[in-house]
Amino acid sequence: MSTEESLQQLKHPNPHMRDRAMWELVDNPDEITIPRLMDILDDEDTTYRRAAVKTLGAIGHDTVPPLVEALLNSENVTVRGSAAKALAQVAINYPDEPFPPQGIAGLKTALQDPNPVVNIAAVMAMGVIGVPIVDILIEALQTTDNPALAMSIVNALSAIADPRCLTAINTLLADEAVDSYVKEAATSALSRLEMTTKFNSDRQ
Repeated sequence: MSTEESLQQLKHPNPHMRDRAMWELVDNPDEITIPRLMDILDDEDTTYRRAAVKTLGAIGHDTVPPLVEALLNSENVTVRGSAAKALAQVAINYPDEPFPPQGIAGLKTALQDPNPVVNIAAVMAMGVIGVPIVDILIEALQTTDNPALAMSIVNALSAIADPRCLTAINTLLADEAVDSYVKEAATSALSRLEMTTKFNSDRQ
């Protein structure tokens, strides 16, 4: 199958056919593969867009520079959100490789994006990266005045088994000025995190 045929097959209604096309593109990339996948990130067809996000993530670190460029500079909110989701997919597909610093810096900047589709997708991507970016998430939690963003950061931290996350959430709970919704999210996040931390220490 040519690259163009594989790209078209990412629209296929059958998920098995989409996966086959994805692996075809991952295993046989050429110079147009990444740019053409990037072009799909603003497609109106949600299935097609998600398949492109998944494929960019499966290709891996080579996609990080164009994804960061789109995340920070595209005027289209769908493209920015899709780029953040694709960076999360890179982290999911390559958990044993350090995440590229350029990707981390891009996601950190995207936390300031005015659109929640983008800033919350960036938080979710950072949650997947996990321990290496805990300090960035904690700093964002301490400085944001956006309750929705703070709640998504709390949820991301609750999934990372790191003592710094426990400290940050406890500090938040002790702060009288914190929004009540954020506090509620922090309370349930704390019990999840305590369970995760205990589970990990029991296994060691």
